[in-house]
Amino acid sequence: MSKVWALPILEKPAGEKLPASAAQRYRHIANELVAAHTGEVRFSDHDQTLWSTDASNYQVRPLGVVLPRDAQQAQRALAICVKHRLPVLPRGGGTSLAGQCTNRAVVIDFSAGCRRIVAVDTAGQKCVVEPGITIDELNRHLATLPGRLFFAPDPATVAQACIGGCIGNNAAGARSIRWGRTSENVTGVELLLSTGQQVWLRAGAGRQSTVALGLATAVAKAIQPVAAEIRRRFPKLIRRNAGYALDLVLAQLDSGANAADLDLSGLICGSEGTLGLITAAELKLCNRPEASGLAILAFGSLEAAIERVPAIVATRPTAVELLDDTVLTAAASNTEYERYLDLVPQAGDASPAAVLYVEYQEQSQEQIAAAFERLRQLTPGVSLRLLDAIEAARAWQLRKAGEALLHGIAADRKPITFVEDNAVPVERLGEFVARFKEIVASHGTSAAYYAHASVGVLHIRPLLNLHRADDLARMQSIAVQAAALARECGGVMSGEHGDGRVRGPLLAEFYGEAIIEVFKEIKHIFDPTGLLNPGMIVGAGPLASITENLRLGSTAAVPGISHAQIGGNANAPHESSTGNTLINKTYFDYAASNGLAGALELCNGAGFCRKTAGGTMCPSYRATLDERHSPRGRANALRAALMPPAGGPIKLHDSATLQTLEAGLSCKACKSECPSNVDIARLKSEYLAQGFRRTGWVPLSLRAFAAVRHLNRLGSSNPQWANKLQEFKPVRAVLNHLLGLAPQRSLPPFGPPLTRLSGGKIELGGPKLVLYNDCFTGYGESRIGVAAISMLQWLGYDVELADVGCCGRPMISNGLLPQAIRRAAAALKALEPAIESPDVRAILFLEPSCLSAVKDDWPALRLPGGRVLAQKLAAKACSVEDFVDVAWNAHPYKPELSKITLPRVLFHGHCHQKALGGADAGSRLLRRLLGENVTVLDSGCCGMAGAFGMTKKQYDLSMAIGRESLFNLVEQYPAETMIATAGCSCRHQLLDGLGRHAVHPVELATMVLAAATAARE
Repeated sequence: MSKVWALPILEKPAGEKLPASAAQRYRHIANELVAAHTGEVRFSDHDQTLWSTDASNYQVRPLGVVLPRDAQQAQRALAICVKHRLPVLPRGGGTSLAGQCTNRAVVIDFSAGCRRIVAVDTAGQKCVVEPGITIDELNRHLATLPGRLFFAPDPATVAQACIGGCIGNNAAGARSIRWGRTSENVTGVELLLSTGQQVWLRAGAGRQSTVALGLATAVAKAIQPVAAEIRRRFPKLIRRNAGYALDLVLAQLDSGANAADLDLSGLICGSEGTLGLITAAELKLCNRPEASGLAILAFGSLEAAIERVPAIVATRPTAVELLDDTVLTAAASNTEYERYLDLVPQAGDASPAAVLYVEYQEQSQEQIAAAFERLRQLTPGVSLRLLDAIEAARAWQLRKAGEALLHGIAADRKPITFVEDNAVPVERLGEFVARFKEIVASHGTSAAYYAHASVGVLHIRPLLNLHRADDLARMQSIAVQAAALARECGGVMSGEHGDGRVRGPLLAEFYGEAIIEVFKEIKHIFDPTGLLNPGMIVGAGPLASITENLRLGSTAAVPGISHAQIGGNANAPHESSTGNTLINKTYFDYAASNGLAGALELCNGAGFCRKTAGGTMCPSYRATLDERHSPRGRANALRAALMPPAGGPIKLHDSATLQTLEAGLSCKACKSECPSNVDIARLKSEYLAQGFRRTGWVPLSLRAFAAVRHLNRLGSSNPQWANKLQEFKPVRAVLNHLLGLAPQRSLPPFGPPLTRLSGGKIELGGPKLVLYNDCFTGYGESRIGVAAISMLQWLGYDVELADVGCCGRPMISNGLLPQAIRRAAAALKALEPAIESPDVRAILFLEPSCLSAVKDDWPALRLPGGRVLAQKLAAKACSVEDFVDVAWNAHPYKPELSKITLPRVLFHGHCHQKALGGADAGSRLLRRLLGENVTVLDSGCCGMAGAFGMTKKQYDLSMAIGRESLFNLVEQYPAETMIATAGCSCRHQLLDGLGRHAVHPVELATMVLAAATAARE
């Protein structure tokens, strides 16, 4: 549990005596929360920072955070907060785009502890869940049950948005034209009121509960006098999410329902946590269609795409989604999403200016084929591509990443979220876009466009720089004009994302005084204390507040991390005489992200890193479900430490920040899987390096891990003796103490040096290859290097072993960047002849983390001789197994595989391998050789991460990650099944965690090729 640090002043509640000082008052309240067993209580300054953002532009530090494990703990926490007159903000995944998850309040976060599935009624097609579970998690569970049931709403954030948040925001998604919004898929909510009462709201709740009847009676009484105004003011759209859903209640009253029968659950949908805390929800489940099909249509202009939407909607699709070329261009520069662009057809001979996704879901493939035929007839002359099921799943990943991809654009002006949720009748989409283009053009800018076109919801993002005062003025002006335009077009300013801080100030103008007064009355009926997420929907700030409390504040007071890229000698950063350390000289070059500040600001808070399945990101979050251990939490911590408010000191070597960073494995998954390419591993390394420079002290353990090549070489000189020595209990105890090693860990054994076993340079007259002699292959698992050289020679190559020193990976990962720079420079000098020689086809690597250091880190380091040579090496560097696969038909000796008995193999991809080359990196050669006998595990990080998992401090987390992401998958297969993985850390983790010996894919490939050769002979 976090300590309780000094906190802001609170007013004393009536009749309560609290200690005099503000810090003591807050400690008193925090301790009261702890004593009442309300869950984990975090009131530190650092924790306030971690929970201060959502996916919007806003940042507001909460008063503290409580993480309950059940509804009872949440109820006790709420009661204590109300007693002390503390505002309360209920929170789930924190993925809101309008700022409604940011407030000066006590955050009650349900996402970690309240994520159970309470009951599933397959016959009745409904279930009851706690608010912290995500849609993805629920649907994965439902997929294991009979009946093909699923929860239908599918916002782009299904992997990280919690059910409670989806209700609070009335989330919808791409397929709402078929399945509706959350409000159409919720049949009841259990609500915790600020008065301490707990009540289920559903149809007929008033007949079972006096509390529910009282709420329904008061709501009906408030709504009926303004019924005519509601009918006039509320838009007649499928998608509308501005203010409280008075129209849903009025529709029931109009149909003859009385207070006892009223279903108020729809009123809670979209209420943004202002009416109560959701502690459970009853959800309607739908039958999953038997067949689906997706087509992508390419257009030469945005207008041409929008013009086709009304006719396409008439064919009854499940979804019609729009992406413009801004999104597609952003995807082209993203490691993970660039490979999905091969699914997008050309618009004639040119790249498309816009594309439409058109999906149909039916009960048979024949019906899908008929739907596509109708689509073709409606769109003559339009480039159209039909996708199979696997391709469609990939294409939807690209669409869902649209919002975050836009934030990753490296430019002075970025596509900004604030008018991204206008909804208008589909037949007026074209008019709205044409007039909106005029608005942004009149403000001297442009916009990116993507949309749920089927329901007229436009996610438009004007390009602005929120560090500039003139662009802040543009932001407010565009927001006002866009809301007015939506109303003129018969629409609403929010079709899905809600009001929050960005649209709340516009509600009064949109709805008028009479309805705003009813909103206030509804708020008072449910929350007479006024403490639940105050300022959202009711009591919103003035128009000027739209541009207040922005996360991206001015950095003018911190010139060391300004957006202008600064060069110079990386080994001699400048320290000002004022006491503030200005990072005028970074060790990495951040020009691609517009400076270090730009790199720190890349995280937009969308929370893709909080997913719990698929890919690798983020191993420490998946094992802990702790915001502190998510990349988003680390990004918030780094931004707070390095970009403090004007006048504040930069916090280098800050203990709280270090604690947040230390559980990061530097797996690089966030760099590739995050749509915004946030590279937490690199930012962590930079932060550590700057802290070490400031203090001049580096822990002994880190220095020892950085010297791994020297230590391995020493042990390799007499491996038998060295292996016995390191396992001798007194010696091992000393090593554990000095280096902080976990006593449960085995130590990697030493082996004879590869330079001794490789036989020296053998000239066969074939094309030349260079094999990099890494620290572990060279002095530990040298058999792998022997296998690689043998295979490459068998394929007809001359192989030279490059014994040029450590790649610097241990130094880079642990922030010893001056040493890494010197190491990289020395290795580059030694490798220069091979890099420059046209006769050397490739420089090959066996260890993925070494390859990633060379391809990803060296070209970004501020090397003394520049980075051109490093970039050339990066272009020539490749893993052994990928080189053999890619060049399969061009090898001097072309393998001919005879029929042999092939082993069954499980393949686990190393994190860096997947980050650089995608999910199937490293497995292609084995699949070529073994075919269906290879199972590529859908595994994440193994949890070892080099020195990380070796330490006593991180051993438990390392093993928890291994269990969550790898061990459980391996255990599903027979024990005799072989395991192949390229990472020495992965093999070590499998040995310590499961007692299973894994092999390098190159060893296995060499065995297969040798067996095939023997079979032919």
